[in-house]
Amino acid sequence: MLWFRIDNRLVHGQIIEAWLPYTGARRLLVANDALAADDLQQQIVSLAIPGRVEVHFVRVDALAQYCTGRTDDGDDTLVLFATCADARRAFDAGVGMNTLNIGNLHYTPGKKQLCAHVSVSDDDEACLRFFSRHSVALDFRCVPNEPVQIKGWS
Repeated sequence: MLWFRIDNRLVHGQIIEAWLPYTGARRLLVANDALAADDLQQQIVSLAIPGRVEVHFVRVDALAQYCTGRTDDGDDTLVLFATCADARRAFDAGVGMNTLNIGNLHYTPGKKQLCAHVSVSDDDEACLRFFSRHSVALDFRCVPNEPVQIKGWS
């Protein structure tokens, strides 16, 4: 299964220690325009990734092409987005998603707290509703061993 996660922290301890083992991912795709354009940051982030895991940094708009250009089926891949808007851009560009894990969206003034680890702006809420209307299951949890925090959200 190809896994998709929104987490504004991108690569961090929960990804490395919990999500990579849980998903069995051998490939990590970081779909983020800023990181895809910054070789130094890529090198720094790559230092945290276990050697058994390939890591690729791609522009969000290039993710669909990257995925379709592979000879494997991507079953062992975890895709990270920093924002709801980036996940939506990828979806609109043709990246098919069955489930989208909403792992972390920090609180800032003006956002509504949905659960301990997810705060959404009006734009985020509209984006999540879009996914729900397009039959993408929304999985609100920080780590795989915790229960889904919000069920049936729309």
